Amino acid sequence: MTDKNELAQIGVVGLAVMGSNLARNFARNGNTVAVYNRSPEKTHALIEAHGEEGNFVPSETIEDFVASLERPRKAIIMVKAGKATDAVIDQLAEAMDDGDIIIDGGNALFTDTIRREKDVAARGKHFVGAGISGGEEGALNGPAIMPGGPKESWETLGPILESIAANVDGTPCVTHIGPDGAGHFVKMVHNGIEYADMQVIGEAYQLLRYGAGMEPAEIAEVFREWNSGDLDSYLIEITAEVLAQKDPETGAPLVDIIVDAAGQKGTGRWTAINGLELGVPITGIAESVFARALSSSTAQRSAAQEGQLPAGTIKALDVDKAEFIEDVRRALYAAKLIAYSQGFDEIKAGSEEFGWDVDPRDLATIWRGGCIIRAKFLDRIRAAYDNNADLPALILDPYFKGELEDLIDPWRRVVVAATQLGLPAPVFASSLSYYDSLRAERLPAALIQGQRDFFGAHTFKRTDKPGTFHIEWSGDRSLIQTD
Repeated sequence: MTDKNELAQIGVVGLAVMGSNLARNFARNGNTVAVYNRSPEKTHALIEAHGEEGNFVPSETIEDFVASLERPRKAIIMVKAGKATDAVIDQLAEAMDDGDIIIDGGNALFTDTIRREKDVAARGKHFVGAGISGGEEGALNGPAIMPGGPKESWETLGPILESIAANVDGTPCVTHIGPDGAGHFVKMVHNGIEYADMQVIGEAYQLLRYGAGMEPAEIAEVFREWNSGDLDSYLIEITAEVLAQKDPETGAPLVDIIVDAAGQKGTGRWTAINGLELGVPITGIAESVFARALSSSTAQRSAAQEGQLPAGTIKALDVDKAEFIEDVRRALYAAKLIAYSQGFDEIKAGSEEFGWDVDPRDLATIWRGGCIIRAKFLDRIRAAYDNNADLPALILDPYFKGELEDLIDPWRRVVVAATQLGLPAPVFASSLSYYDSLRAERLPAALIQGQRDFFGAHTFKRTDKPGTFHIEWSGDRSLIQTD
C-alpha cells in the first residue's frame, strides 16, 4: 500500500536486492517507508511486487524523497560503496535539515566512514555508518546491525532498527557500537572472522573428501550431525545444504561443478591490512584471504599442475575413518575459536586506537542472530567477557582453555595428516602455529633482533638488565649501552 500524503519514519535509497529487502523488512514491521532509486523503474518494481506488504512512499527525486520523511529525517543508503555512496550522501546532506540522520548501510571502509561523519557533521547533520550482516535473507527477515555514529543518533534510530533486527532470547541483535567509524570497523572484522570460518570449513571438507575418501552427500550428513553440537552455527548448517545439493543439469554433486576460485569483495582484505597496521596477529584471517587469492590464481595453478611440481612422499590415511572424522571435528572447533579470538583482539586494538570504547559483550550478544557468523558458542564468548572484561585473549578464558585441552591433540593430528596427505590446510596450520606461539616460553625473535642489530644497528634489549644495547659487530664486538 502506498500513501503519498503520509510521512515516513524511515527512508531507503538504493533498491537493489539488499535495499529492497531492507525496505520490505521495515514495512512488514509496521514502519512507513520512503523509497527512492536513481532508476525509477526499480522503485516501481518494488511497489508493484511488494506494495501490499506495508506502507511505502515512493519518490522519483531526492527532493521528494526527503520531503516524504518525518523529522528528524532518517535515510539509509544502500548503494555501491565508494563514489556512489559519496554522491548520495552529498545529495541528501544538501536537501536535509540540521539534525537529520544519514545512515550508510553498505560495506564501507571504516576510514571512509570517519571522514564522512566529520564532513556531514560540519554540515549540521548526523552520519551513521551501520554494518548490516545476514545477506539478502537477513535484510528481509532480520539482520544483525552494527551502527556507529553519534550517541544521540542512536537514541532516535534505536527503536526503528530494533523493530527489524534479528531477535534472540528477547534481545534485538542491534546496539550502538561507538562513535564515527566503529560500526563499520566491527562489521569489517566480523567479515574477516567469516572468511577464516569459511576457509577452515572448506579445509575440513577437503580432508574428509580426499583424505578419508568420502563423497559430498556423505560429508553433508557429517556436517548436519556436527551442527547439533559444539559447532552449531549458520555456516555449518549451510555447508551441509551445499554439499547435499545436486547440480540440476548433470545430477553431479554441485560442489564438483562449481569452479574452485573463490571471490571476495574486500572486507576480509581490509581486515588483514588493518591487522598489520595495528600490529595484531590475525593469522587465520589473513591466511583465509590469501587462500582465496591463491584459488583465483588459476593460470599459475594450471602451470604448476602441468609442470607437475614434485609432491614428495604422499602417505595414505592410516587411521580409523570414524576416528579421523572426529579429529577433524575437534580441529575445526579449535580453529574456529582461534578465528573469533583473533577477531576480538583486532576489535579491542582498533577500539583503543580510535577511542571507540567498543564492548565485546555487545558484539557477542548481537552476533547470536541474523549475521553470517552466528554460532552457539557466542553465548560462551559473552560469558567469558562478563567474567573478565579485560581478557588478554578470548582463548585464555577458563572455559575455552578447558575446551582447548580436549581439542589440541586432535588438532595436531589433523595438521600432520594434512601435510602427509599433501592437502593444503593453511588456516588449520597457521592457527595452530599462532596457538603454539602464544604458549611458547621463547620465540626466535631474539635471533631476529640479533640479526637486525648486526646489519642495521637496530639495537636490542637484554633479559638480565634494563636498557637498550648494541654490539660493535664490525669492530671489536664490544657491548654498548645506547640508553
